[in-house]
Amino acid sequence: MSSSRRPRIYLAGPEVFLPEARAVAAEKRRLAAGAGCEGIFPLDGALDLTGLGKVEQARRIATANEALMRSCDGLIANLTPFRGVSMDAGTAFEVGFMRALGRPAAGYTNVARDYFARAQAFRKAGGIAYDADRPDVEIENFGLAENLMIEIAIRQSGGVVVRTPVPAGSEMTDLEGFRHCVGQLAAVLLPR
Repeated sequence: MSSSRRPRIYLAGPEVFLPEARAVAAEKRRLAAGAGCEGIFPLDGALDLTGLGKVEQARRIATANEALMRSCDGLIANLTPFRGVSMDAGTAFEVGFMRALGRPAAGYTNVARDYFARAQAFRKAGGIAYDADRPDVEIENFGLAENLMIEIAIRQSGGVVVRTPVPAGSEMTDLEGFRHCVGQLAAVLLPR
């Protein structure tokens, strides 16, 4: 990282799917700037997808997001369960991608229950018809917020995983855990 620019932090999470995605991104960028960093949101890449088939649109989005991640010095991931027991699958990929690049990461979840408890509750509720889980399949139980590969990757990169219980309905927009992650990652990325 050049000393002439602020550290760039990739802001991973399923917020890209929210109707208010741009507003959430703006607030995350503001908080990152307040800590001396530049927040980079997955939707920041200027893409013209007009007239392209769905697979080509997806390829261009993936390629653009990988380029954005390569341009960043670290990552903060929203690990809040999304469309199931676990975090958003695309965000999981982004955590692994940045870990493979050797960049520090931090993560937060706005659901305090650990992965094991959430998976048990899902199983007891009957799951969904096309899910391959069944009663005789082991559920990992390490007291972690997310699958061990995600949380350990973040910890081994020098980051933290923050759990913040929030009121129902604010799981994708509450930024208290994000604030903590910004401070922690800025301390890692900024020269002392």
